[in-house]
Amino acid sequence: MPNARHELILELIERQDITTQEMLRSLLQEHGFDVTQATISRDIHMLNLQKKRKGSGANCYVRSSVVPMMTGNLMKDVVNKIQYAMNTVVINCQPGTAQAACAALDKLNIREIVGTIAGDDTIFVMTRSEEQAKQIVHLLETQIWG
Repeated sequence: MPNARHELILELIERQDITTQEMLRSLLQEHGFDVTQATISRDIHMLNLQKKRKGSGANCYVRSSVVPMMTGNLMKDVVNKIQYAMNTVVINCQPGTAQAACAALDKLNIREIVGTIAGDDTIFVMTRSEEQAKQIVHLLETQIWG
């Protein structure tokens, strides 16, 4: 699951037309997140946001529909190790990257995944069975990470 700032960014772009990084930075600041333009730029990249023309005619930030490619690139860049124990998959990441990788994984809506939780460098993925955990590891290793 994404961190609170990422959740807020996604909520903001759903609720209103955000046309610039400065506008997004200002809105985040109103909600208690004092971030730099560089952080906003990284967040936009991590969340795979794109600008699209909306009905108002303005080019606004929206969620990208190209999640698998972004997820693959992100996973390749940040994942160190994937393993499972019973019905839980454990994904070890570079320090500070687990929440973004987990957000990307969540966007895939893999039906075998019951839920995810991310810390600083580790993601826990819960499945309903050990067999499903094996399937997730195989999927991640061969199609996304590998």
